[in-house]
Amino acid sequence: MFKKIGYALTLLFAISTVPAQAAGVPKAQAVEAAAALERYLSGGSAPWTVESIEIHAALVKLDKSGRLRAIRRVAPTGGSRYEVIQLAGDRTVELQVIARYLNAEERQSILPPESVAITNANYKFAYQGAIDDGEHLAYAFQITPRHKRAGLIKGELWLDQRTGAPVVQFGRAVKSPSVFIKRVSVNRENTLRDGVIESRLTHITVETRLLGRAELVIEERPLMSPEALQLARGGAVGGQQ
Repeated sequence: MFKKIGYALTLLFAISTVPAQAAGVPKAQAVEAAAALERYLSGGSAPWTVESIEIHAALVKLDKSGRLRAIRRVAPTGGSRYEVIQLAGDRTVELQVIARYLNAEERQSILPPESVAITNANYKFAYQGAIDDGEHLAYAFQITPRHKRAGLIKGELWLDQRTGAPVVQFGRAVKSPSVFIKRVSVNRENTLRDGVIESRLTHITVETRLLGRAELVIEERPLMSPEALQLARGGAVGGQQ
């Protein structure tokens, strides 16, 4: 009963908040988009318990770069443990970019998931229109945080038209995680198979006050079997064929 009421309210919300630049969107399309949003909001997804992660990082102004390959295990109670496979490149990038990113991820992983999740409690959604860029058939929503809180992003969320799974998310953090950081921009793209995320590629740009621009490219894949885990240790990114 409550789910049906929530679904109806979501439809009404999505139709009534189409912005001016998307005013020509057919009502039927807006209804379908709202249904995809409802599937996304009600579905949820548990974090991968074991995954491969590869990080390429750079300090642009200093022309320095570094790289990390690791296996990450997420504990049921939160927090992560890393098995480093390879660490290469500049020491400054390792300490000031890669290590700081991993520390920030660790701090966020122990927060209550509902505090940073893309939910109605944390975000307002405004339908932008349908997307067909040759790779994605998606519905695009502008997402605006209801609170200025660390971990929340103002930008866009694209949802797969068929399943409601997230395919793209991009925007800027509404609150800097440190006084030494001016801005953080994130662009995350998921590769889907049958509506399930099989890999994630994230680009992060951090404008720092001391070291200039830092850039990270993070590739993640779940490791669902002992064979995949062994393959990841052997040098392949991910471990799924």
